[in-house]
Amino acid sequence: MHGRATTDDKKGAQDSNGAILQNGDDVVLIKDLPLRGTSKTLKRGTKAKNIRLTDSPEEVDCKVDGMEIVLRTEFVRKV
Repeated sequence: MHGRATTDDKKGAQDSNGAILQNGDDVVLIKDLPLRGTSKTLKRGTKAKNIRLTDSPEEVDCKVDGMEIVLRTEFVRKV
């Protein structure tokens, strides 16, 4: 998995540095991400507050700039 530690049910969701993510955490994007279906790009350093964990340990729900989106945990870092 591209040199990244795998996540399992015991550990739960992990950010790009391996820190455990929990509901309500704040995260920051570590790279520019284009949003599918729009012409908007989320810039590196954009903060997403109050994340919610999903059924998949590789994804989190969050709100960024008033839009509710799903982010892959490999592109975020816990604040």
